[in-house]
Amino acid sequence: MSSSSSPRRRTSHTPTRRAAALALVGVSALIAAAVQSGAATAAPVKAPQAAGQAIPGSESVRLTPAQRAELIRGANADKAATAKELGLGAQEALVVRDVLKDADGTVHTRYERTYAGLPVLGGDLVVESTPAGATASVVKATRAAVKPATTTAKVPAAKAEAQALSAAKAEDAKSPDVNRAPRKVIWAANGTPTVAYETVVGGFQHDGTPQELHVVTDATSGAKLYEWEAIETGTGNTVYSGQVTIGSTQSGSTYNLTDATRGSHKTYNLNRGTSGTGTLFSGPDDVWGNGTASNLESAGADAAYGAQLTWDYYKNVHGRSGIRGDGVGAYSRVHYGNNYVNAFWSDSCFCMTYGDGSGNANPLTSIDVAAHEMTHGLTSNTAGLNYSGESGGLNEATSDIFGATVEFYAANSSDVGDYLIGEEININGDGTPLRYMDKPSKDGSSYDNWYSGIGSADVHYSSGPANHFFYLLSEGSGTKTINGVSYNSPTSDGLPVTGIGRDKAEKIWFRALTTKFTSTTNYAGARTGTLAAAGELYGTTSAEYTAVQHAWAGIAVGARPGGGGGGGTSFESTTDVSIPDNGAAVNSPVTVSGRTGNAPSNLAVAVDIVHTYVGDLRVQLVAPDGTVYTLKAYGTGGSADNLNTTYTVNASSEVANGVWNLRVQDNAAVDTGYINSWKLTFP
Repeated sequence: MSSSSSPRRRTSHTPTRRAAALALVGVSALIAAAVQSGAATAAPVKAPQAAGQAIPGSESVRLTPAQRAELIRGANADKAATAKELGLGAQEALVVRDVLKDADGTVHTRYERTYAGLPVLGGDLVVESTPAGATASVVKATRAAVKPATTTAKVPAAKAEAQALSAAKAEDAKSPDVNRAPRKVIWAANGTPTVAYETVVGGFQHDGTPQELHVVTDATSGAKLYEWEAIETGTGNTVYSGQVTIGSTQSGSTYNLTDATRGSHKTYNLNRGTSGTGTLFSGPDDVWGNGTASNLESAGADAAYGAQLTWDYYKNVHGRSGIRGDGVGAYSRVHYGNNYVNAFWSDSCFCMTYGDGSGNANPLTSIDVAAHEMTHGLTSNTAGLNYSGESGGLNEATSDIFGATVEFYAANSSDVGDYLIGEEININGDGTPLRYMDKPSKDGSSYDNWYSGIGSADVHYSSGPANHFFYLLSEGSGTKTINGVSYNSPTSDGLPVTGIGRDKAEKIWFRALTTKFTSTTNYAGARTGTLAAAGELYGTTSAEYTAVQHAWAGIAVGARPGGGGGGGTSFESTTDVSIPDNGAAVNSPVTVSGRTGNAPSNLAVAVDIVHTYVGDLRVQLVAPDGTVYTLKAYGTGGSADNLNTTYTVNASSEVANGVWNLRVQDNAAVDTGYINSWKLTFP
C-alpha cells in the first residue's frame, strides 16, 4: 500500500473552553541531593553592537540531523585528545552526549565520563571550543579529580538491591521490583568520587505513576549516597485548544496520528492500560475527536497538537530539531490508567504519557502540560539535571518555563499564553491553576524565593524560585495585566525588577540549559550559568546582563548589581577573616546600633566568601543572644569556587541592636579561603 503525508488536518467542531488538570503533580519529596554543583565559566567582557540586540554570531544555529551527526563524529574522533587536554587521568575517558554550534563557529560539546570503564555519575562536562578548535572554557558537574581510592566493591550487590527496595517501600511504592540489577559506577556528585552501585527499582509510585527509582549505594561501606526518580511528572477537535490543524498520515484509505513532518511523532491510545504503547490512533477520515473528553480521540488530538507546537517552538525559536536534536520524534500515550491525575515523561520509552484526571473527565493534555512533559525529555538529553534536590527543582522549573513559552508561542485563542501552569485542567477542582510563576506561593506549597534548605523540598515546590526568576526577568515585578490575566510579582528584598521581555529571557534560559548547566547544577550555579549565557548573547555590560542579576537577587540568589542585597539600612564588615583548613569555626562580627525593637522577618545577609571548594563550608548567622541560623550546611553548595550570595533570614524573634556574627567552618581538608566581607541589611 502506498503512503502519503497529510499534514494539514482540520476538525469541524469548536468545543466550549473548559478547565482541567495538570501533569507535573508533586508526590512526596525524595531525599535531597547531598551536593549540587554547576559552576560555569563567566562570559568575557563584551558589549553588543546594538543595544537590546543579540551579539551577531552569538546564537546557536539550526543544525540538520546530518550536520549534528557530523559534529558528533568529529568530537568522538577527538575525544581522547580532548581528555588529555583537559588533564583527565589515564583511566578516564569521554563519551559524547550532545553538541551545539553557534553562528560564529563556537561549538559546545557535552560529555559523560568513565573511569576504568565504569560510568562516572556526576562527571559530566561541557567544553566550549573556538572556531579554530581551541578549548575556550569548560563547565564541570564536579571540580574534584576523579581518582577513587579503589574500584573494588567491599559489599555485595545484594545489599545494594535490598537497600533500593527499602527506599522504594519507604515512598509507599506499589509492587516494587528491581528492573535493573545493581551496576558498578563511580559516584562523583558529592565531590569525593567513590565506587558505588546504582540500582533501579520499577513498579509504580503510590499515585499510580510508573516508577524508575535510582538508588546509589557506596560499594565500600554500604551507605546510601543518593536517590532520584527518573519518571518526570509534569487537531482535531481538542478538549482545550479548540479546532486546530494537526499532522497526520494517510496509508491507503486509513488515516493515523503520525506526524511525518515532525520526526514521525505518533499518538497512541492506552485505553486505561498502564503498559506498552497501546493502539495508534487511526480511522477512515482525517477528523479526530469532537472536543469532549468522552470521545477518546479528543485527548489524542490535544496530545498531538501539544507535541507539534513544542517541536515547532524548539526548532523555530531555538534551532533544535527534536528533543535529542537528531530529528527523531518522541511519541505520546493518552488515556493512561483509570482516574489517573497526572502525566509524565519517561526516558526508557522516550515518550510522554497522560492520564484522564479525576473521573476520567479532565485529560491532562493541555498545551502547557504537553510542552512541560516534552521538555523533561529535552533536559534529560542536555543538562541532565538530577531529579532531586536543587537540581530537581531547576529541572521542574525548566519544564514549567518552556511550558509557558510554548503556550505563548501557540497564540491559541482558546488557550491564551500566560504564566499560569495547568490553568486549563482544573486539577484542584476549583478552577485555579496548579502553579503560578509570578508568585509561586499562591498555590499553597511552592516557594517564592531560594533559601538554604530548599533542596529538601519536593521538586515541584522547590521549582518555585526559578519560575519566579523567569517571570521577573521576562515581565518585571509589581502589578500588570498580560493577555487578560492579572499578575502581582513581589521580590525578596522589596526592590523592583525591570523585565527584558520573554523573547530574550527564554533565549538566555535555553542557552544556559544547553551549554552551561550540568547534572548537579544548583541555584547558585544556575545564576552563574544564566549570567554567562546573557553575557555571550548580549554582552556583560548590557541591560540584559544587569537584569539577570536583578532578577536573581529578587529571589534571594546573589546580590544586586553593585553589591546591594536589599534596600534600607546596612551594617557591613569588610575585614578579611582567614578560614582554617579543616579547622575550628571562625567569626566575623558586625555591630548593629540605632535600631528599635526586633530584627525583621526578611533580614538580608549578603555573604562574600573566597574559597576553592564551597561544599566544605558551613555558614551560620549568630544573633546577639547566641541563637544560630544556618545559612548553608556543610556538604551543600557543590564544588564551585567562592560563595557570593544573599540569604533571607526570619530574625523577628531577635533584638536588632547588638553584635551579630557570621560563623564559618571548613569541614574538610585541602581547600582554603577567607571571609572577604558580609553585610546585614534591614529593609
